[in-house]
Amino acid sequence: MSRRRGRDRAREAAASPQRKVDYRNLKNPFPPMNAFTEDRIEALHEASMTVLEELGIKVLLPEARRLFRAGGARVDETSEMVFIGRDMVEAALSTAPKAIQLRAGARHRDLELKLGNLAFQPGAGAPHATDLVRGRRPGSLRDFQEMVKITQSYDVLHMVPPLVEAQDIPMHLRHYAMTETELLLSDKMPFLYSRGTPQVMDGFEMIREFRGLSEEEFQAESHCYTIINTNSPRVIDMPMAQGLIDFARAGQMSVVTPFTLMGAMAPITVAGAMALSHAEALSAITLTQLAKPGAPVCYGTFTSNVDMKSGAPAFGTPEHFSASLVAGQLARRVGLPWRCAGGSAANVNDAQAANETQFGLWGCLMAGASVIIHSAGWLEGGLTVSYEKIITDLEVLQMVGELCAGTPATDADIALDALREVQPSGHFFGATHTMERFQDQFYEPVVADWSNFGTWTERGSVDANHRATGVWQRVVDNFQPPQHDPDRVDALKSFIARRTEQGGAAPES
Repeated sequence: MSRRRGRDRAREAAASPQRKVDYRNLKNPFPPMNAFTEDRIEALHEASMTVLEELGIKVLLPEARRLFRAGGARVDETSEMVFIGRDMVEAALSTAPKAIQLRAGARHRDLELKLGNLAFQPGAGAPHATDLVRGRRPGSLRDFQEMVKITQSYDVLHMVPPLVEAQDIPMHLRHYAMTETELLLSDKMPFLYSRGTPQVMDGFEMIREFRGLSEEEFQAESHCYTIINTNSPRVIDMPMAQGLIDFARAGQMSVVTPFTLMGAMAPITVAGAMALSHAEALSAITLTQLAKPGAPVCYGTFTSNVDMKSGAPAFGTPEHFSASLVAGQLARRVGLPWRCAGGSAANVNDAQAANETQFGLWGCLMAGASVIIHSAGWLEGGLTVSYEKIITDLEVLQMVGELCAGTPATDADIALDALREVQPSGHFFGATHTMERFQDQFYEPVVADWSNFGTWTERGSVDANHRATGVWQRVVDNFQPPQHDPDRVDALKSFIARRTEQGGAAPES
C-alpha cells in the first residue's frame, strides 16, 4: 500500500507543473451578457442608421466633409451637416479589420485586439493627480512619468494612456515630453494625442525613428493609438476629424469613443443614449475607412448617466452597467473590437470609489469589451487620477487576470491523493499536495492584508489606502526602465531639441 501511495504521489507531482502567471494576453472567460433582446438591438441599430441618414452629423473639418461627399454622403456646406447612407456604413464595416495587431516596444508586449480578447488601461486624461503624501494638484510631467512607471510595472495593464496632463509643459511642447516619457519608461503600447496634424506627425516620427522602422514598416501595423471623442450630440470637431484621417492614413489605430451622458448630452434612457452613441461611433468609423479602407479602428463607447439634481457625471451605476452591456451587443452586431470604460465619480479613494469602479468594471467584463480604460485610479468622474487608487484597483484587476488565466482541473488538481493522506478532522497545511504547490499556486495580493484583527492592530492598523502609498512609492523608487539602444535615445532627444528650437507644434482648435 505504501509503495502504491508513493507511486501515486510521484505521478501527482509530475502531473502538476508550476503555475505560469501570464497577464499579458488575456481572454475573457465570461459568456457575454445581454441587456436587450436581439430584436431590440436590431431596432436600436436601425434607429442609429436613421439618425445618420435623416438627422445627420455635424462635421466641422472641410477635408472630412469632402471625404464623406466623395463616398456618397449628402453634405450641406452651410450647416456643415453630413447625411450618411446605410450603404456607406455597411461598406465601412466590411473593410474595418475585425482583429487589430498592436506592436508595442517589445514583442512580448504586443496585443491583438478582437472580440474575446481583453486588455486593461489605467485611468486617463485627468487634469489633476492626487496621493496621500502630496495631496491633490494640477498634473505635472513628474506625475505622468511616475504613473507611467507604475503602469509599466504591472503586466495586467497593457497599454499606456494619457494618465494625467503634464500641465507644467506648454501645449506646443507637451507632446514631446509625454511621448518621450512613454518611449523611454515603457515598452507597452503608446498613446498619441490627436491635437492637430503637426503634433501627430511629430509623434509618428518619434516612434518610427526610435523603433528603427521604415515608413512602410510603420504603416503596415499599428505602433501607437489615439482616442477620438465625438462631441455629443452629433458633432465631430476639427481636431478629432483630422485625427481620424491622420491615423487612418498612417495605418495607426483610432479608438472611437462617443461620450454620451444620459440626460445631458444624450437621451435619458439607456436605449436612447446608446442609439446616439452607436450613430456617432459609426460615423467616425466610416470616416476612417473613407480615408483609408482597412484602417485599424476600434469601436467604443463611454455612456453613463448624470445626477439630475446637480448635472454631475455618475459612474458605476446600474445605467452605466446596462449601457456597457448594450454596447457589447452592438459591437458584436458590427463585429469590431471595442473599448469600454470603468471609472468612479467619488472624490477620494474610499468605499464609494471602490464600489463604483468595480461595478463599472464588471459591466465591461460581462459585456465582452476588448479594451477597458479607466480601470484603475480614476476619481471625480475623470478630473483626477489617484496613485493609491491605481494600486488598490490593481488588486481587483490581477484577480480578474487570475480568472482569465483559467483554473486547472487535472487529475493532480483533483487531489485524490491528498484526500487519502489527510484523515478526518485533520488539516491540509502540511499535506504533500499542499507543500508541493503553495508557493506558486495562489494569487499574491498587491495590497490586501489577510492577517487577523489582533495581528493587524499590533502592526499599527494600517488600512489598504495607506498601504497603497508604500506600494506605489516602492514601485517608483525601485523602477528599472526597459533597456534601449543609446544611439536611438540620443536621436530622440536630438529630435525633441531641434523641434523645440524650431518652435514646437501648437495644437489645432
